[in-house]
Amino acid sequence: MDIVIRPVAPHEHAALGEITAQAYLQDGLLDFAASDPYLGELRDVAKRAAAAEVLAATADDTVLGGVTFVPAGGPMVDIARPGEAEMRMLAVAHAARGRGVGEALVRACVERARAVDGCGRLVLSTQRTMHTAHRLYERLGFVRTPERDWNPLPELDDITLLTYELTL
Repeated sequence: MDIVIRPVAPHEHAALGEITAQAYLQDGLLDFAASDPYLGELRDVAKRAAAAEVLAATADDTVLGGVTFVPAGGPMVDIARPGEAEMRMLAVAHAARGRGVGEALVRACVERARAVDGCGRLVLSTQRTMHTAHRLYERLGFVRTPERDWNPLPELDDITLLTYELTL
């Protein structure tokens, strides 16, 4: 399968939004399941594309997955500091998993981060249960940064996102 990584096209926003939402739902990554307010953010690719670079993985003109790349200082930054870029909302359609789609998306973010002047690291947040993603990140050279782990919903004590970084 020839995977092409490129900026998502506006006519693909809905498809990528649904892939992202379904990946999080089907993998049990949302604390409030189908009523989780974060689902709206996951589906809103147009909003992300207006504030960051949203990449789509495609094969034969079919969207297989996507990721949001946020250069240093971008409005969608969660944890990136000056001199860092951030990768967010990596998702691959269930039917396309195991084919290298996720790896291709991560590698594209690494390439983009290396092309940003003054960028020395690519960082990301991940959930504790995303073991397959953790293995991928570690295989590609990312290392855990537990001192940067954080809670996006402080009112809920049991949500801690793990962080990783790759020195470029």
